[in-house]
Amino acid sequence: MKNSIVAIVGRPNVGKSTLFNRMTEQRTAIVDDLSGVTRDRLYGECVWNGRDFSVIDTGGYVENPENVFETEIKKQVLIALDEADVLIFVLDVETGITDLDDQMADILRKSNKKAIIAVNKVDNHIRQDDVYEFYNLGLGDPIAISSINGSGTGELLDAVVENLPADYQDQDDTPDIPHFAVVGRPNAGKSSLINTLIGEDRNLVTDIAGTTRDSVNTAYNKFGFDFVLTDTAGLRRKDRVKEDLEFYSVMRAIRSLESSDVCILMLDATRGIEAQDVNIFNLAQRKGKGVVIVVNKWDLVEEKQTSTYKTFEAAVRERIAPHDDVPVIFASVLTKQRIHKVLSSAIEVYKNRRQRITTNKLNNMLKEALEAHKPPVYRNAYVRIKYVTQLPSHVPSFAFFCNHPEGIKEPYRRYLENVLRKRFNFTGVPVRIFFRKK
Repeated sequence: MKNSIVAIVGRPNVGKSTLFNRMTEQRTAIVDDLSGVTRDRLYGECVWNGRDFSVIDTGGYVENPENVFETEIKKQVLIALDEADVLIFVLDVETGITDLDDQMADILRKSNKKAIIAVNKVDNHIRQDDVYEFYNLGLGDPIAISSINGSGTGELLDAVVENLPADYQDQDDTPDIPHFAVVGRPNAGKSSLINTLIGEDRNLVTDIAGTTRDSVNTAYNKFGFDFVLTDTAGLRRKDRVKEDLEFYSVMRAIRSLESSDVCILMLDATRGIEAQDVNIFNLAQRKGKGVVIVVNKWDLVEEKQTSTYKTFEAAVRERIAPHDDVPVIFASVLTKQRIHKVLSSAIEVYKNRRQRITTNKLNNMLKEALEAHKPPVYRNAYVRIKYVTQLPSHVPSFAFFCNHPEGIKEPYRRYLENVLRKRFNFTGVPVRIFFRKK
């Protein structure tokens, strides 16, 4: 099942980032009275009334920007408008409707997307009467909220969920076939990889119903593999937006990762691993997807020596730490170098992600782990871990039952995760560990 995308938009300094933090129950967005603080898009997950969706915190919209910084904000806000399923238009009750708000409202009316009006900073009864002014925007009933204290946000989320697209399944036709998503920065070789995999025998390609917009699911039976490949390489032309390719790469990743089992992350060997690559990798980790990193265009790296790939690989693993237990493959789609290894590695990661481990094997592993390194001391006594079991989830998840779950700190949690990875081979797969009271 795929998540919908909700974008929070509006002019600078109206409280968009504060609302984002409240919706996602985190504190990643920078909040400051200085307008224009949110320069890059932030992505989070929100769950409300049984529906989960992705939330995008955009920068403040500025019409006719006077500098490059404001130009980028405007450009990325317009992209979010085009890509999102539902828009939250945040306004400031203290300032009322400004010229910028009118300009944004005009854009929203032309976008043909559902826009929910959230009038922020309504934290007393006096300001409640000022909300009626925002009916003049012609975008429906405004909802009074205070993103700082949370008032009205429940009503806002009810409206968001009510307007989300209906849930749908896109894997029912092929429930036991791996789903791979090819993602990465623009010009990393995604299209070339997909074209190479398709080859000339196009009769082996079958469209699967239920795909979204530009993400095209295609079933393959080639090279001895059965799998479904999500093609996210194509970028649509925008009528009003000069394409911001960096932003698009993450937007496409959000769309395609939802239904995938394994993410094939393409890197450009001539550019190394960059911030956007790390962003996409972290997105896959948060969504519990398996990952295979493909360093493409390796044939273009000049003056290669024996240690060249080791140095490159070390740099990659350093950037994605601590989640560095993933396959890194040096390939060339152009020369078809190691293309089969990309598929075999993706299949292996898929199997790692789906494996179920018996409670008996897990507890044998736990016994050895406890003997090698005792749990930490909590309240003048060792934490006693009684047993472990695997939870019934799509992402490998394990519950450790003990007398004092709060006594387990990050170093020992990481130790147990590493033992699990080494014993049962979870290469390329996120592992989630929980400690529960027994």
